[in-house]
Amino acid sequence: MSETITLEQYVLPEFVFLGESFKTKNELFEKIYSKAFDLKYVREDFLERIKEREKNFPTGLQLEDMGVAIPHTDAECVLKEFVAVVTTDSVEFKSMEDANQSVPVEIAFILGLNEPHAQLEMLQSLMGLLQNKEILADLKNAKTSEEVMTLIKTNHL
Repeated sequence: MSETITLEQYVLPEFVFLGESFKTKNELFEKIYSKAFDLKYVREDFLERIKEREKNFPTGLQLEDMGVAIPHTDAECVLKEFVAVVTTDSVEFKSMEDANQSVPVEIAFILGLNEPHAQLEMLQSLMGLLQNKEILADLKNAKTSEEVMTLIKTNHL
């Protein structure tokens, strides 16, 4: 049996974006794509595919205290695995539960995983995090990527 996949293994300081401001979720995707493509983590088709997947399978989730999103795309356009953590003042995503509803997202976890089973395990790992209001608030208020890395590490996420 393989070891459990955790956020700690995939979140890298260069994929932590704090206090960002985006007019649309596509702007957010473009920022992540630009960084991931420059670092050779994704193929050129990553951007179109993540936009398309989000349109067809929305990932916004309204929690008690804030909105989060967990966008991801097909494994084959990811060359090296990563998870980007983005905090933002609020960007609109469609709800995973009802595509007619909008969710004002303040934290997005963009999954760049290239093993299909890894996506499911990562989603399960994230679900635990999403149920912890304190850690989410700490992530939202983090000022540096080091703070985010420490939160993830000390909480064994």
